[in-house]
Formats: sequence, structure tokens, C-alpha cells
Amino acid sequence: MTDDARAARIVDTLVEAFSSLMTAGPAAFRAKFRKMAADPFAFYRGSACLFYADMSKRDDPWADERTSRVWIQGDLHAENFGTYMDGDGVLIFDVNDFDEAYVGHFTWDVTRFAASLALLGWRKAIPDPDITTLVERYTRAYLDQVRWFVDQADDRSFSLRLGTTDGVVHEVLQMARLRTRVELLDRITEPEGFDRMLRDGPGLRRLDDGERAMVTDAFERYLDSIPESKKFRGVTYTVKDVAGRSGFGIGSAGLPAYTVLIEGYNQALDNDVVLSMKQGNVAAPSRVVPDPAIAAAFRHHGHRTVVSQRALQAHADPLLGWTDLDGVGFVVSEVSPYEADLDWSELTEPSEIAPVVDYLGRATAKVHCVADSDADHSLVPFQTEDAIMGVVAGREDEFVAWVVEFAHEYAAQVRADHALFVEAFRSGAIPGVASTS
Repeated sequence: MTDDARAARIVDTLVEAFSSLMTAGPAAFRAKFRKMAADPFAFYRGSACLFYADMSKRDDPWADERTSRVWIQGDLHAENFGTYMDGDGVLIFDVNDFDEAYVGHFTWDVTRFAASLALLGWRKAIPDPDITTLVERYTRAYLDQVRWFVDQADDRSFSLRLGTTDGVVHEVLQMARLRTRVELLDRITEPEGFDRMLRDGPGLRRLDDGERAMVTDAFERYLDSIPESKKFRGVTYTVKDVAGRSGFGIGSAGLPAYTVLIEGYNQALDNDVVLSMKQGNVAAPSRVVPDPAIAAAFRHHGHRTVVSQRALQAHADPLLGWTDLDGVGFVVSEVSPYEADLDWSELTEPSEIAPVVDYLGRATAKVHCVADSDADHSLVPFQTEDAIMGVVAGREDEFVAWVVEFAHEYAAQVRADHALFVEAFRSGAIPGVASTS
């Protein structure tokens, strides 16, 4: 494919995926695209739709009737890992961000991460042989953990937590442990008499009475989406304040969102809870998965995100749920004080990165193989670990080599695509986001 043809494909894919959001918020998408222009890794993070458009035209020798329809995170890259407090009160290091989660090929998560690792290595000027070693280590850790799940009756007993990690990942968990709910509340809220309200500031928008009533009604409907086994009793869920919110990262540009402050587990002000109510986006993998039965299983994109997250995350957030505004799906989840992302900035040498990617491979296997107790298993009515080992067993070295080859090849493609994207954006070739200056 010529550079001109590839540039046209990049532009067409981005416009097809984001045209409605571009129309609703062109300034938000100019900001998104400027962030994507920073370097190839940033471009890769923001262009999952292009990855899946490419995957739809590539042969996948590891996909069969079962391994082509498992729950996947959908946008797995090196910066989508961090901590959360699970429903049992345990700090967990795991995959995060389930906005693109869907049903698809298990290899899509593995290869998307592997290519991101190659791009991260290139950003850090790590030689190709060392990148190969890192991708191999990630992939072998993934396979080893999948095999462990095959042999265990209690899949949900495995997690990366304070007692099972060391090194950098253990430090991330320790940093999350130092965070407090009061610290988060003091940053997001301010006192009003003997109560709290959301703090005015950049990105926060006050609502008129009509919009506030719509959001409050949507919040009441959200409560019905919480499984009975996870519902809190007493004063919890009483709404204290509501506001509109803007200012997202690369992945969520243009998506309407609200912040809801609710009463916590009792009437003490130090445990109020902040919730995010964000419009669900169209999952990138859904654009290339043709099975109408999968799409029909979801009421809307908010519902799809929540169902997928429960299928991918053991002990999911008990506040996780969905609702709708004017028929458009929204995801509701806690703005948790205990979230800490893996910081790659100080990881510079392959010897420092190697043990980290081992944990990331195991975390990837965990989301593929372990679901929350309230997950809906009707779309994937089989054990994912059995399906994966069914196609990989006895061919592990071949699988690892295939992932390594993909990582190098596709990372090179992304570096070339990034340059084409930057030129197209600079020249005004992407409709709907041209600068107004």
C-alpha cells in the first residue's frame, strides 16, 4: 500500500469511528489528536479503531470457534495497568480501563499489548533483541498463568496483591495504600455548612434545574443495575451534588460525563463517595466482530461496558453499574482514591522492565480467565483457559514467536502511520477537526 493510500485509510478509519463525537465536540477531538501527535505510542493509544480495522484483514491462526469469542479488554497497552480496591477490600494490581471491552479473539489483547511494548521500547531506545526478550517474557508469563487456571478449581484465588508481588508492581500497590478517601474528597469537594459539595474548578460545569433533574433520574435508574449481592444498605446512594464534567484523556474525548457526590457508608463526611457517570463509547472491537447475537446482548454501550468489566474483573467494583440519558447508555463507577497507574517513566533498562512484564502477562491471563461472581456467562459459556490451551498446547514456542514477529512488524507500521497521521492532521485533511484559528 502506498503512503497516500495508507494515509487515506487512517483518516477514513478515524472519521468513521469518531464522526459523531467530532461533530459534538470538535475542540475535544483537536485536543485528542494533538495528544496523539506527540509520538507513535500516544498515536497507538488513541487509534484502537485502526488496529482493529487492520486485524480484520489479517489471518489469525489461533482463532477457532471458541478462542475467537472470549471476553477481551479491547484496548490493551502498556499504560492500561494499575491498582484498584476490589469488592472484598483488597488492593489489586490488574488491567484497568474497560471502555473498549467486548467479545473477540484472545490474541487481540495479547498482540495489542505486545506491539505497545515494542513501541515503548523504541521510545526508550531499547535495542530490538532486548524488545524481543521482553515480548517473549510477557507472552510466556501469559501462557504460564493460563495453564495455571486450567489446573485450578478456584480461579478467583489468584490476584496480584501486596502479598504476592515484589519490585515495581509491589511499590505501586504500596503507593495506592497510602492514598486516602479524605485526600480525594478534599481535592474534589469543599465544605458547605455541615456538608460537602463538589468544588468548582476547571472541567466542572454547573447544571440548570432541568438537566440536574434528568441526571438525578438517571442515577435512580442506575441503582437497579447493581446486583443485589453488592448493594449497600442504609443511607448510601443519597445524592448530595451533581455537576457536568469535561477534560478527558486520549481515549474518552468528546464523551459527555457527570460527577455525582453521594452519601457514603454512613453519614460521616469522611467517607462520602464520588461517582463518575460517563457516556459509553462504541467498543473498537465491535466494529469488526460481525456476530449480531453479540451486539444484541447489550442494551446500549453503557450496559456493554459494565457487563464486560464484570466478565473480565474478579471482585468488580460494587458501585459499578449503568443507566441512560435520553436513551443513550452511561457507565457509572466510583472515582476511587485507591487507583494508582503503573508509571513507566523511571523504568529505563530492560533488566528493570523484565520482571514487570512478567506480572503484566499474568494480569492479562487473569482478565481472560477470571470473572466476577455476578458476571453474565451466557455469551461465553465455556472456560476461556481451556479454550486457549486447546489451541496453544504443544505449540507454545510457535505462539511466542508469532507474537514477537507481530510486535516488531506492527510497531514499525504504527511508527510509519504516526508520521502520516501527523501530516494529515497538520494539513487539515481530517474533516471535522480543522482549527478555528
